[in-house]
Amino acid sequence: MNEHSRQAERTRLAESDSPTAPWRLWGPYLAGRQWGTVREDYSAGGDAWTSFPFDHARSRAYRWGEDGIAGICDVHGFLNFGVALWNGRDPILKERYFGLTNNEGNHGEDAKEHWWVTDGTPTHSWMQVVYRYPQCEFPYAELRGMAQRAGRNEREPELSDTGALDDNRFFDVRVSYAKAGPKDICVELTATNHGPDPAPLHLLPQFWFRNTWAWGRDDRKPSLTASTRDGWRRITAEHGALGRYTLHVEGTPTLLVTDNETNEVELFGTHRNPTRYTKDGIDRYVIREDATACQVVGPDDTSEPGTKVAAWYSFDPVEPGESVTVRLRLVEGDGHLDAFGPSFSDTVDQRKAEADEFHHTDLDPKRAAIVRRALAGLMWTKQHYRFRTADWLDGDPAQPAAPTSRRNMHARNAHWRHFDVADVISMPDEWEYPWFAAWDLAFHTVPFAKVDPAFAKEQLLLLCREWLMHPNGQLPAYEWEFGDVNPPVHAWAALQVYRSEEVKDRKFLAKVFHKLLLNFSWWVNRKDADGSYLFEGGFLGMDNIGPVNRSEPMLGGWRLEQSDATSWMAAYSLHLMQIALELARHDESYEDVATKFVEHFLGIAEASTQFGSGGRGIWDETDGFCYDVVSRRRSDGHVESQPVRVRSMVGLIPVLACAVLEPWVFEELPDFSRRLEHLLSKRPELQQFLSRNSGGGALLSLLDERKLRRVLSRMLDEGEFLSPHGIRSLSAAHREGLEVHVADQEHRMGYEPGESRTPMFGGNSNWRGPVWFPTNALLVEALRTIEEFHGGRFHVELPTRSQKHVTAGRAADELVGRLVSLFLPDHDGRRPADGKRVESTDSPLWREHVTFSEYFDGDTGEGLGATHQTGWTALVASLLIGLSGR
Repeated sequence: MNEHSRQAERTRLAESDSPTAPWRLWGPYLAGRQWGTVREDYSAGGDAWTSFPFDHARSRAYRWGEDGIAGICDVHGFLNFGVALWNGRDPILKERYFGLTNNEGNHGEDAKEHWWVTDGTPTHSWMQVVYRYPQCEFPYAELRGMAQRAGRNEREPELSDTGALDDNRFFDVRVSYAKAGPKDICVELTATNHGPDPAPLHLLPQFWFRNTWAWGRDDRKPSLTASTRDGWRRITAEHGALGRYTLHVEGTPTLLVTDNETNEVELFGTHRNPTRYTKDGIDRYVIREDATACQVVGPDDTSEPGTKVAAWYSFDPVEPGESVTVRLRLVEGDGHLDAFGPSFSDTVDQRKAEADEFHHTDLDPKRAAIVRRALAGLMWTKQHYRFRTADWLDGDPAQPAAPTSRRNMHARNAHWRHFDVADVISMPDEWEYPWFAAWDLAFHTVPFAKVDPAFAKEQLLLLCREWLMHPNGQLPAYEWEFGDVNPPVHAWAALQVYRSEEVKDRKFLAKVFHKLLLNFSWWVNRKDADGSYLFEGGFLGMDNIGPVNRSEPMLGGWRLEQSDATSWMAAYSLHLMQIALELARHDESYEDVATKFVEHFLGIAEASTQFGSGGRGIWDETDGFCYDVVSRRRSDGHVESQPVRVRSMVGLIPVLACAVLEPWVFEELPDFSRRLEHLLSKRPELQQFLSRNSGGGALLSLLDERKLRRVLSRMLDEGEFLSPHGIRSLSAAHREGLEVHVADQEHRMGYEPGESRTPMFGGNSNWRGPVWFPTNALLVEALRTIEEFHGGRFHVELPTRSQKHVTAGRAADELVGRLVSLFLPDHDGRRPADGKRVESTDSPLWREHVTFSEYFDGDTGEGLGATHQTGWTALVASLLIGLSGR
């Protein structure tokens, strides 16, 4: 490989610092699921899952986006390409991934298919996905029935439990994309029969426009025209904004043309459809043999314009072990004169080799493979997200009037009418969470910064844009309720992204800092009700971690003052202080702002120990731990309070609130230094939160050394938080359960290492025991901060009571090792994350694929929750890259 080729992807990245740069125009921006989202819910009751169910998806046009299997689209979400299949037995085409809704699953929504993102590059010059398709009839009804019969204490039934995958009776469909140029994409579909018998397979790659014309807001209609003339099969796309594209189709498949329009007769029993052809026309033609359902393009023929086209390849049968391949090429303009000539295979080979070079590290092959797969999955879950809340609330002119329930102040997201976004955003998961989440996105940017810092920075700025951020400064949480509150981790993420680049981008840091000032003010004004410096925040992303629903108001005048909310705000203050100090090195006006945040941190730190609304902080001296506190003011004016004695992750968040003031701060920023010294001299009680070292640096910490050691002794106790694979979200000391008295009521909860046993927040995730990557990654960084300050002089017992003492830095390395071990084969050759799922079998067909789950069993490490949430679990790549020194 020549030097140009070796640097090819890095060169493309250098030329692609804008979200609309040419190499970013096409990517994996097509959603894995659009049905069942809030965007598509136009019901009066607001039940998104039932208002637009899976069974409607093949026949009903989407309003805001599209979905498909292993698909791509343009950055604006207009023109889409995806894979459809049929095994000759299914009652419907396999056009999209199947899963259960929140009400159908015994642990909330759950995808019931197997697919893996196996490779990719940041500019999407190279992408590869493998989809596993059963050869028997897909067991839709059986999976629903199994989940209905299963209780919350039982495992989620999976596709493999139905027997549909026995004896490897499935096809692996490998979908590869290689860009010959920004607007020249080679597509290769290779399906392999892994079963013992011949089996039929129909491949129907599909090409379609998102429906933008049926709503009464833009009547312009694009067109797709299919042609079989001159020995070529091609589809010509015409769009007012995109211009013309040609999709070349190799071989002699049958071209089927329909329209991306709702089949109102089929779904709603109307007398007739407004259009001759409908979205499900291809399905009806292939499966039901309905000759009138779509246009069939014959030899030397050209279709009438449509908006959805499929190329139908029929392989009957495919022999055991045999592979069949389909090739297509999408090119801007009138096409390519030699679409499937040598340039096609040369492009595929070249892009694959460039990806190998781009992802090269000094890690051993097993760890390097984890990094590459994690980053590939993270890059694949970049999706086009379009949502204009005002239009959604009001309804569209060409559609039935919006129900009254959607036009009042209590409607979902009614206070977010300004929200208007049409951007590519990093999603937590392709199927279960096909919408952005504020704190998830912040964590995503950290591994993104390792390979695509421009995108990482753009994402952090995007969430702060005026068309997303509320005018009052609140960041939108997620579409189910923009007004919910996620932990304020964006300043931390901005620092991580900023520090990851050799050439520091101070312009980015200043831009995000100015917007986060507004968000910080929102927190102070809205979540510190009485100015006590003890904060509320609701569930703060950790769903069911408490004995009560922390998002609901408490009865009897009680108020919940949260250990984690207070600690997040202490950490937020320190992160904004660090940003201000960095900017002050080049603009002295930021010194005063840095002083403001150090003062705010010290106020929170003081309140967390002994003061606050009830004379009680979050620190509990008896237990040596931090707890939520409930308080209320009685009629006589006295404030009573009590701790919520549950040892959970909320009590470890205070460890995160620490930051080093390096010697340069005191040398280069005298005004900040003088103000800090003056404050500490006037308020000597605050000195407990600042330590100094012999090198001229200082450490600001919410917990002084004595308290920190007590908390760490619990965190590193294998009988409490320290699991074989990371830090648990709830202490295993609660394994037998406990009764908790909270605000005049008794509540029972306990350690649950696996799936959630409570329906709180939908019951689809669990913070009562499992290991979660985002909080673990933050704890690793906190230990490294302690190491940075103490320089090897701070030792902890690891594990607690083992008589083995290590530095804070070695403790961080040990924690990283435990987290990484989730994805490495153990002595039996099995990955702990695979647990008891089908991935843990001896078959190499399963063993070759790593699954990055939402969270992991606190005892066994089995992956749980969303099974494609590479999102923040991709932090494993950052941890490994950090160890490798890349």
